[in-house]
Amino acid sequence: MTEHSYLILILPILSALAIFFFGRWLPWKGALVGLCSIGATLLYSLALFFNVLSQPGFYQEISYPWFQFGLYQMEIGILIDGLTALMLVVVTLVSFLVHLYSLGYMRGDPRFKRYYAYLSFFTFSMLFLVVSNNFLQIFIGWELVGVASYLLIGFWFEKESASNAGRKAFITTKVGDMGFFVGIMTLFATLGTLNFRMVEGRITEGLLSPQICGIIALLLFCGAIGKSAQAPLHIWLPDAMEGPTPVSALIHAATMVAAGVYMVARIYFIFQYGAFSLEVVAWIGAITAFIAATMALVATDIKRVLAFSTVSQLGYMILAMGVGGRTAGMFHLTTHAFFKALLFLCAGSVIHAAHTNDIQKMGGLSRKMTWTFGSFTAAWLAISGIWPLAGFYSKDAILEQSLISGHNFLFAVALFVAFLTAFYMTRLYLLVFITEPRDTKTFDHAHESPGTMVVPLLILAVLSIVGGFLLEHPVHQLLHMEGSISGGRPQTHEIPHWIVPVISSLAAVLGILLSYAMYYKRLVSAEKISQGFPKIYRTLCMKYGFDEFYIACFVKPADRCAAFLARFDTNVLDRLGVDGVAWIADLLSKIHDWFDTVIVDRAVDIWGDLSLKSGGFLRKFQTGLVQNYIFLLVFGLGLLVFWRLL
Repeated sequence: MTEHSYLILILPILSALAIFFFGRWLPWKGALVGLCSIGATLLYSLALFFNVLSQPGFYQEISYPWFQFGLYQMEIGILIDGLTALMLVVVTLVSFLVHLYSLGYMRGDPRFKRYYAYLSFFTFSMLFLVVSNNFLQIFIGWELVGVASYLLIGFWFEKESASNAGRKAFITTKVGDMGFFVGIMTLFATLGTLNFRMVEGRITEGLLSPQICGIIALLLFCGAIGKSAQAPLHIWLPDAMEGPTPVSALIHAATMVAAGVYMVARIYFIFQYGAFSLEVVAWIGAITAFIAATMALVATDIKRVLAFSTVSQLGYMILAMGVGGRTAGMFHLTTHAFFKALLFLCAGSVIHAAHTNDIQKMGGLSRKMTWTFGSFTAAWLAISGIWPLAGFYSKDAILEQSLISGHNFLFAVALFVAFLTAFYMTRLYLLVFITEPRDTKTFDHAHESPGTMVVPLLILAVLSIVGGFLLEHPVHQLLHMEGSISGGRPQTHEIPHWIVPVISSLAAVLGILLSYAMYYKRLVSAEKISQGFPKIYRTLCMKYGFDEFYIACFVKPADRCAAFLARFDTNVLDRLGVDGVAWIADLLSKIHDWFDTVIVDRAVDIWGDLSLKSGGFLRKFQTGLVQNYIFLLVFGLGLLVFWRLL
């Protein structure tokens, strides 16, 4: 069935074009077309998933010639293997549920048609990236995802904050993309190909040294730092909450931010051969997971709490990649897609009902929004890592890989982040649903969301509960690293299998109990803690000052440079250059006009006057009277005779 895998790309892009150009005449302004096309893509992806799962080591590549320059032939192709099959299901499933959920959430929006066109285009871009069989194609999909995210994050562009957020996301990710592009060009310059399989084969043959391979891997990883919001380029993701909440679910769960993790998994053989690059990857992931988790402790916007949580969980995935846990990282990406999409869609349901993002104005919503409350409970327990929900299995896989690879400090950091995750997610859960209402107007106005919004919540809740248990073995089977350069990092020591689950569960329970004591029982005052550590609290509220640092070091100098160039353009280029040349040209034209009028024209006029006067004088002799001519003839003859006689 893989011979028809091109339908995975054609259906979403045709849907996007049809909705954009003809949506006003289509059912539900084109939303039905988008829903059906993504639904069909999901069904095909599921069939492909089970087909690949039933054939261990399945690998098929379909390539089409694209363009040629010199001796090099560029291709566009589709690569189907275990990693592709897994990502196709994740992307299409979350995208389909977001399409369905948006029917209720975006109803009445004046740009409803355009919204669904953008959603389909976004899904196409991510799928184009996922099925790529070469670096050029994955880079094109990479940039298309960036464009689509810009359009969706800034969808409500009439709000200045939304337009700024879209711009910030686009520019920040482009910083990382520069390194990604340099890495791709370096690979092509050294190996003469961009096809994944051929690149891996030539690296295996020793055409690149481990040092060069490691440098190329880090250049490529720059793209993942930007797209998957790793420190220090994580600053765009919290601001991306300005887009519609279903968009946040799509971006955070299965598409844009997952692209960086997927890219690292796809080209993991490069990182393995340049093994020192994996150390850098692991540390960046650990740092990102820690700082994002601490920032979530003080956030009061429900979507920003979830955004910081996403950054932290992405750090977890990157950490897994760095310590040799490619499979563990992708497993966590899969389960995270379920419960993070659920968290965002539940947040959208809450916002839709309460008309506020501020968790300090919420409380008691469990009594008003039963289905949303139940779904959020499943997601909260899953992300906290409570057995037997999905997050328990994937989080423990990362912790175990960190420990057996000998990275004891990184294991401690990851364990502490697990504790913080349980703490701040319980804080969010209690303040929104469990504690007494803190704003009567908000509580009285709250109501359960319509069925089109509730059904996706229930589906994701089920997946958040059973997804880890059901997918643990299939994911490991699909992502078994056959054919790669090495089997990953060697295990430095064996540990009992019960150690990590017990420790991680203890950390999660402690985080939940501490948050319960602080925000429900009020045994510990959060306000007093913040007042006792004002510098730490202020640092967390300022998000470690990353934005201020970039503004001071890059934005303001760039603004000053732009202002200087504007003044230089106005005062030097315009006044002395353009205006000066114009003044000189005007002066020269006046001199030329005077010379033409006074000198040239008068010189011409003198000869004309002379001709006229000469003609006038001679005309006096041309009277037309015969007697005058006889007189002149006789007079002239007389003068000749007189002259002769003399």
